[in-house]
Amino acid sequence: MTREQDWTSEQRSTLQGLSLQSLLRLPPDPSNRHADNPDAVHLGHKLFFDTRLSADGKVACASCHQPNRAFNDGLPLARGVGRTDRKTMTVIGAAYAPFLFWDGRKDSLWAQALGPLESSVEHGADRTMLVKLLAGHYRPEYEAVFGPLPDFTGLPDHAGPVADPKVRAAWEQLSPAKQRRVNVVFANLGKAIAAYERRLNPGESKFDRYVQAVLADDAQAASAMFTPDEEAGLRLFIGKAGCTSCHNGPLFTNQEFHNTGIPLVPGLSLDLGRATGAAQVRDDEFNCLGAYSDANRTDCAELRYLKADGQELNRAFKVPTLRNIALTAPYMHAGQKPTLRAVLRHYNEAPAAPEGHSELQPLNLSEKNLQQIEAFLRTLNSPVDATASLLRNPFTRP
Repeated sequence: MTREQDWTSEQRSTLQGLSLQSLLRLPPDPSNRHADNPDAVHLGHKLFFDTRLSADGKVACASCHQPNRAFNDGLPLARGVGRTDRKTMTVIGAAYAPFLFWDGRKDSLWAQALGPLESSVEHGADRTMLVKLLAGHYRPEYEAVFGPLPDFTGLPDHAGPVADPKVRAAWEQLSPAKQRRVNVVFANLGKAIAAYERRLNPGESKFDRYVQAVLADDAQAASAMFTPDEEAGLRLFIGKAGCTSCHNGPLFTNQEFHNTGIPLVPGLSLDLGRATGAAQVRDDEFNCLGAYSDANRTDCAELRYLKADGQELNRAFKVPTLRNIALTAPYMHAGQKPTLRAVLRHYNEAPAAPEGHSELQPLNLSEKNLQQIEAFLRTLNSPVDATASLLRNPFTRP
């Protein structure tokens, strides 16, 4: 069995690029001028765990993004006030992503936070309900960050551009000026949650410590750090298996969208993935170019140069981070694969796509090879790089 001293200079460069040491400083979010405001983080932390931001008073962001599950929920399809058609994605490291959700239909953390709030199967809330909640329970914290709340006297308790026809009708009866005042506060709610989520990033894993030993030419430490199977799996990951074609960089994702032939889920409607999401983010009123963004047009390059059509977008889904991947089963956009081994077998066999064209080619790896890759993937588990207080529910006693 070859060991760490046999890594070539090219392989070492690849390992360094995958290591957390190569993770660049957290990128600014020009669409959210409060993204790094400590007061916004404090407010967002509370909002993230507040179940009052839901129709039944039982669903918070943390209901699906659970800190003790690597900010996942362990379900194939997320559950809020109802059941969704997609699996929960972790928010750890999400601040580095130019597009959010499996289909990329949002282009910032704050815009992403707004979507579930108004979803009839997630939080089931509406805009006037939410801004009134902010005014009633968070006025001092809100105004410390965003300035005075507007006067909401006479605003209906429930109004917003949501699926419920009565709530939507109430929204349409509001004047454009009142709608805009509500939208500003609603957007700021998302910006506070985003400020909190920006503090949730991956910590050092066993893999990162192994790479440090390899790059330091500390053969003894590297040998003690990884088992032979973990090292063999890493060699396959960056070599014959071709995993780094998509799972590259220190977050193990190219942040792009690919069709990998994942099967349909019986009973769910056809999900076209990026083919739908690209059009949605382009038309979103809360996108980087929208009226509620703090960015200049020149800041929004990802959105301005967005490709919103083409056959390659059909059934293409976001490449997820592999950090903490062993903690977030089941897998794929609708939880189609229950285990890591099932995922690896899918990539190894490369079945035809049920819709569109799969980018996979058969790998012809042995079952032992798959076991080794899985062993490596488990070395990517790590704590969240955030203060302990931010990982606790602020509404419960420590």
